[in-house]
Amino acid sequence: MLSQDLIAGATAAATYAGLTPRAIYHLVEAGHLPVIRKGKRLYFRKSELEAAFRSDAVNG
Repeated sequence: MLSQDLIAGATAAATYAGLTPRAIYHLVEAGHLPVIRKGKRLYFRKSELEAAFRSDAVNG
């Protein structure tokens, strides 16, 4: 289900990815992480985070 794939906020995404919220913001601004913006809130899909961290885009 889509709602179970969504993570609300950079802090939650950071916890899920094992990073700091600051690192998540940096990766989003650099265009390395896909994000859904609703107002000031950021939403991430777990599946897209996993794919991003499997690729060299984030790790390299």
